[in-house]
This record gives sequence, structure tokens and C-alpha cells, in this order.
Amino acid sequence: MQPPPAPAPATRRAGSRRAPRRPSRLRRRLTAAVRSPWTALLCATAAGVTAGVLTGEVLAKEVRLAVDGGETTILSFGGTVGEVLGGLKIRIGPHDRVEPAPGHEVRDGTSILVRHARPLVLTVDGRRSRHTVTALNVGEVLEQLDLDDRPATLSASRMRQIPVSGFALSVRTQRRVTVVRGGVRLDTITTGRTVRAVLAQHKITLAKGERVRPPLGTFPEDSQVIRIIPAPPPPPVHASPVNPSVTALNWTALARCETYANPKSFNPRGPYYGMYQFSLPMWRAVGGTRTPLDWPAGEQTYRAQLLYQRVAGRWHGQWPNCGARLFSR
Repeated sequence: MQPPPAPAPATRRAGSRRAPRRPSRLRRRLTAAVRSPWTALLCATAAGVTAGVLTGEVLAKEVRLAVDGGETTILSFGGTVGEVLGGLKIRIGPHDRVEPAPGHEVRDGTSILVRHARPLVLTVDGRRSRHTVTALNVGEVLEQLDLDDRPATLSASRMRQIPVSGFALSVRTQRRVTVVRGGVRLDTITTGRTVRAVLAQHKITLAKGERVRPPLGTFPEDSQVIRIIPAPPPPPVHASPVNPSVTALNWTALARCETYANPKSFNPRGPYYGMYQFSLPMWRAVGGTRTPLDWPAGEQTYRAQLLYQRVAGRWHGQWPNCGARLFSR
């Protein structure tokens, strides 16, 4: 007996679909995690942090800062110069120099300059003054105070730093002066504060009776001419006596009427000289030398009294306008 035939293999119909497979356990867990509301919250949080970082990078500006000579570059969120400095706790006073101004808007790449004010005690050729400066060194001080246009001797180097606590600076300017003595002329450059210092610089000593114009304590300005005036010669000997009746006349009143009693009075019309308006011939006729202007009031009065005696009291020809004052009381 033959065995039954084997069943034929099943055939797939055209257009038929395969039955879906059941998802694996791992895929089911991932799908559940994605659909979870906690996942959405985490994604939103991460997106916010990223946006905040990006926004912060956009708002922060790179600022170049120079404070009292020190320079640095910072990142700042400040919108104005004042806000940037305030964030750095840099205090600004009313005399400080700030560029740009505190209210100026700050942008990326802005440069800010800060110079704090410094008290300065300045002595120029002996004259002391007080200032407030923002200069960092002595050279800048001279520029700020317009003292750099003339050579000078300084108490400190031009590179010396000026501390915020303050500084004292002494300046002696160089000036051209001329010393004239007799026929000798000396041109020199000096930093001396007085005429006396100029003479000492060149070891010039004064003889007895010599005078200096301007006086020794005067400040020698630029282009100053210092004249050394020789001592006057001693007055001539009063060999001719004067009658007491002549000396008793009112010579003071005559002098006041003629020239306001000025021993240096000069009238070019004559010419006439001195308190009593001598002509040179009359001055020499009574023993006078040089001119009346070279002699003090006492010598001029003595010669006027001799003249009165010489003309035997006929004063009208000598002092026609004022001679009557001799007899006033």
C-alpha cells in the first residue's frame, strides 16, 4: 500500500500583505519616552538655556579701557560709559577727565579714557600757585599749564609720574638779560629769581655808593636790562660862605614855586635844570660842576644862595616869576 502524498507547500497570493510583527520591547520604551510630557519640558528648558547664552553673547560688548595710563580690554553689559565704569567700581569726581562723557552710549569696540584729578603745588620763578590737573607726568603738566614754550630748569624729570595724592613742582624759566656797567655790556641767560641772583651768578660785586636799576630784589624779566649806576662824586667843597641873612630866606617856597621842589626837574626851553631852574652858565659861575641834576637838593640850594649873593639880591633877573616867594613866611 503506498503512503499518502505529502501536502503541497502553501503559495502567496499576488497582492497579499505580510502580517505585522510585534514591536520589540526596546522600541516600545523609546516611543513611550518621546511621547512623555517630561521629555517636552526638558527640550524646552534646553532650548531656553541655549537661547540665553546666545543672547548674552550678543549683548556683551568689548570695551577698551584706559585708566590713569593702564590699559585693558573688558566685556561689559553697560549701556553707557557711566554704567560701564560703575560696574567696575571706578569712581569719577567732578574734576576727573572722562572721554567719552559718562552719558555716551557704549558700543562694541568703544574706547574709554579716565584720568583722575591730581592736586599740584606749582612754583614758577618763586611764585607759588595751586592747580588741579589730570596729567600723568611732569611733561604733561607743563603742556596743560602752557609752560612748555620756554626753556626751564625743573625740580623733577619730565617723565616723573604725578601720583593721585598730589605733587609739588618747581620751575625756573631761562631768561635773557643784559647787565650794563659803565661802557661794558654783558648779555647772559639766567634762571635767577632776583637781580641780586643775576649779579651773583657772574660774581659782580657793587662798590660803595653804586646803585642798581631795577633794585636788587626785583624779578628779572626776559630781555631785562640791569644797569649799575656809579656812585656820585663827593660834592664840591663849600669854600664860599653864605651870609646868614641869605640862608634865612624861604628857599623852600622858591623851589616849590619853580619846580614843586623837584631836584631832577628839566626844562628844555632854556635849557634849565634842577629845583631852581639854573642855566648851565649860571650854575658854573657859582662853582657848580656837571649839571644840577647830578647833585642832591642841598647842593643845589647852596649854589642858589651863592647866586643870590653874586647878583646882590637882584633876584628878578634869575627868578622873575617866583623870586618873591623868598620873602614869604
